[in-house]
Amino acid sequence: MNYFKTALLVISLTFNSIIPIFAQQDSTYFVSYAKLLTGRFYFSQKFTSFKFQNTKEHYSLNYRPNTNLNMGLGATYKWATLNLAYGFAFLNPDGDKGKTDYLDLQFHGYGKKFYLDVLGQFYKGFYLSPRGTSTTPERYYIRPDLRVNIVGGSFQYVFNYRRFSLRAPYLQTEWQKKSAGSILAGVEVYGGRVRADSTITPTAINKNTANLNETKTSFFEFGPNIGYAYTMVVRENFFLTGSASVSLDYGFNTVTNREGSNNTGGFRSNAFTRLITGYNSARWAFSIIYINNGVRLTSNTSNRELILNTGNVRISFVHRFVPGSKEKRLLKVIE
Repeated sequence: MNYFKTALLVISLTFNSIIPIFAQQDSTYFVSYAKLLTGRFYFSQKFTSFKFQNTKEHYSLNYRPNTNLNMGLGATYKWATLNLAYGFAFLNPDGDKGKTDYLDLQFHGYGKKFYLDVLGQFYKGFYLSPRGTSTTPERYYIRPDLRVNIVGGSFQYVFNYRRFSLRAPYLQTEWQKKSAGSILAGVEVYGGRVRADSTITPTAINKNTANLNETKTSFFEFGPNIGYAYTMVVRENFFLTGSASVSLDYGFNTVTNREGSNNTGGFRSNAFTRLITGYNSARWAFSIIYINNGVRLTSNTSNRELILNTGNVRISFVHRFVPGSKEKRLLKVIE
């Protein structure tokens, strides 16, 4: 099975069926600034890490990428958002974590009635955290040959869309003035692979597992999800938003080692969490956003588990502008 092609096909069939939905909102709970130009200055750091756990041998491997902290500018007008950022050298001093080459494509869409998250992530080069996990106590164990690729997406319907705003904490194009929450429900699909030139488990950690020379794990999984999101508002301007959902996915997993390939199928639960806090008003806003999507892979044994974590940490400073005559002519292409 070609896991990438299958995942992309399911994503296309799922998301292409979504049509724009215009809903009436309760303006006593939140107000919209769709006709204003929302500009932002922000810092952002994306990541794709994975954890390999062996409960029988009592060890856990935490592989992390050495990604850049980016600084950038962005703007949102009505449904369109454009963000441009760059990892400047003064924000990312050289260290001892090795080099990570990566292409990280994340799209997080926040409509009136739905969450839409799509990702395509291609990473090469990881290190073991914390220091001293392997044979060198004062250094990170570096794996420049280790690759992680994952594509997929998640769609969730927001039931209480009339009183609960997704755009207020995430995009700052709306302002949630009263506390409110909503049940979430939807579907998700993911596919990808983890592979290395040598065994994923270092010999210094577990010689027996390393001797099996497990070099690749490919996977594909899909299923329904359900969750809840809530925004607590303090004195109208300060807010704390939390969102958590769990899924029950059916997955296919292929593990390749020196003995050949082993196929596994079964159910797994994933978790998608978001946490945002900040300040919002008619013209100014500030937010700190943490997003983490944990994807668990099926396994042929209950003693071993592989968890992929993808996400983003962002700090944004926001100001809303009334478009002038020049800006209005430029923005007509969006309308």
